[in-house]
Amino acid sequence: MTDGKVDNKPEAVVVDGLIIDDNRQTADALQQMLEVLDLKARISYGSSAGLSLLASFVPRFICLDINMPGVDGTEVLAFIKREPRLMHIPVIIITSDDQPETRQKVMGLGAQAMIIKPAMIDTLEDALRKAKIAV
Repeated sequence: MTDGKVDNKPEAVVVDGLIIDDNRQTADALQQMLEVLDLKARISYGSSAGLSLLASFVPRFICLDINMPGVDGTEVLAFIKREPRLMHIPVIIITSDDQPETRQKVMGLGAQAMIIKPAMIDTLEDALRKAKIAV
């Protein structure tokens, strides 16, 4: 017999990653692909909001767009890689910029992989493995 009380406490959800992308469709699609791979991710629809989240949340990995208004993804990446609390986090760049100079720059800043949009699940899975994220 129950006492008539309902437990409204939300279940704790372990979040693995953070997606920082100003394009909502891209960010939402990435989140869905990660869920298929049994990974949970929070979304930040822009670089400033992403940096704010990183002040209180240390994800296991970050999927980061490059071309965003305001602070661009290369600046966010440079910040992450020089911040002692964050520098160990693998960063996967997800961008429409397919220029060799861009790849060279982000890899030089410490990104583990770069995926050209639109991201496909097999490419994302390969990048996560390269970054040593268990999938």
